[in-house]
Amino acid sequence: MRTDRPAQRGGRSDPPRSQILRPGEDLLFGRNSVQEALRARRTPRLLLIAAGVAEDARIREVLAEAERRRIAVDRIERRELDDLTRGANHQGLGLVATAFHYAPLEEVLGGTGTVLVLDHLQDPQNLGTLFRAAEAAGVAGIVIPRERAAGVTPAVVNASAGAVEHLSVAQQPNVVRAIEALKESGRWAIGLDTGDRSQDLFDSDLPLPAALVIGAEGSGISPIVRKACDVIVSIPMVGNVASLNAATAGSIALFDLVRRGRAQAV
Repeated sequence: MRTDRPAQRGGRSDPPRSQILRPGEDLLFGRNSVQEALRARRTPRLLLIAAGVAEDARIREVLAEAERRRIAVDRIERRELDDLTRGANHQGLGLVATAFHYAPLEEVLGGTGTVLVLDHLQDPQNLGTLFRAAEAAGVAGIVIPRERAAGVTPAVVNASAGAVEHLSVAQQPNVVRAIEALKESGRWAIGLDTGDRSQDLFDSDLPLPAALVIGAEGSGISPIVRKACDVIVSIPMVGNVASLNAATAGSIALFDLVRRGRAQAV
């Protein structure tokens, strides 16, 4: 394991910070993101630690894993890591690793249980929150669109607390075709949305396994995707607010499906 002290940086042989990433690499940041990436399928190349970070149990665990895997370690000034992560809350840690590996749709189809389908979500925080909930709910996989939607970026990884590193995520050019393939695999397509034909989620008799479809922020499920769903359900609102955001509503629906699956298994 190699450790460079901050005072040694800046020599003529050092590459510019703008060139730290090679093609096909991501710079992950945040303790959870870095730790989970070290445990998952990515290939790390360089661990970055901001000067002055207290080496608590989490940092020592990350350093031990880096040493075990012979990953280079570079101690840099905090402002450098701030610049590299564009001011994100990196918690003193960064990891240069191969870009996120999207799974083929066949891998998701072959999994057991619920599949989460996201119809053009744009907000990285919502996407990350849904990934975290989906991993905790034990989904078989996730389908996201290839265009006009947020992908698995370092910001999304951080928002998911690293949970997405353990998920099979298929990025597809056509969400409707993916839903049809999921239906052919034996799943019912359940859209979470309001409006015409929408049923109360908690009063509906929903068959399992399911493909749970969550729409975009604001606009919800697009008409063509909605048409592909077997049933549309909504979460009953009994308080003063009119609606929930996509991440909150999707998380509730995911764990309601978990509850139904447990009840069926008894």
